[in-house]
Amino acid sequence: MTGSETLSTAPELDYSSDDMMCVAAARALHDDKRCFVGIGLPSTAANLARITHAPGLVLIYESGTLGSKPYRLPASIGDGILAETADAVISVPEVFNYWLQPGRIDVGFLGAAQIDKYGNINTTVVGDYADPKVRLPGAGGAPEIAASCGEVFVVVRQSRRAFVDRVDFVTSLGHGRGDGLRAQLGMRGAGPTLVITDLGVMQPDETGELVLTSVHPGVTVDQVRDATGWDLRVAPELRTTEPPTAAELAALRALKAA
Repeated sequence: MTGSETLSTAPELDYSSDDMMCVAAARALHDDKRCFVGIGLPSTAANLARITHAPGLVLIYESGTLGSKPYRLPASIGDGILAETADAVISVPEVFNYWLQPGRIDVGFLGAAQIDKYGNINTTVVGDYADPKVRLPGAGGAPEIAASCGEVFVVVRQSRRAFVDRVDFVTSLGHGRGDGLRAQLGMRGAGPTLVITDLGVMQPDETGELVLTSVHPGVTVDQVRDATGWDLRVAPELRTTEPPTAAELAALRALKAA
């Protein structure tokens, strides 16, 4: 299933798997939380949450904008709309030193080029670091977000290329290899607690290994496993995600069209 494939529960309520992913990710965010937002899918989901069920959600971007309320999706962290609509604009060092590292941000919302079974994220290279097949955009603030936010949500389209048994490079630490590495390193945050894809939702067990806890409407467990590069375990009480409502879809489409 791809981002362009259409799912539907009724002829008048058609939606794509990408729509379902963004809506499911938005629903995970709650009012009056402080959220450190990555550009791309995380930003789409976070802004959808803000204009629907969580108007008090405080969006923080790496460029130093606090409480941004963009009426369209920002093209980058340097997009002027973030500063124009922010409650305050501070320096980048202040964002990290005074907001992120002291634990004042509840949720970090990240994407990933690769993510493994323990929620470790790679946005650096595909292949060997010294001679990579693909050199990716890099870390940015993601390692600090993964280390210090109260928890981390990851939103990413699911495929065997993205969901691998072991990432080629650990850009942002998730749960190590299920070995308690976060605690050993003294990391403040809980790490990834939710991974939302275009097929379903995963959550870590007590070791940090990601387990399938929900599938989106029309998606089977076999489809999710086929798009996963490890032997994915399934929660005993597997849920089916509630489909998007007409209001959620209208808000999402308006946001993308602005």
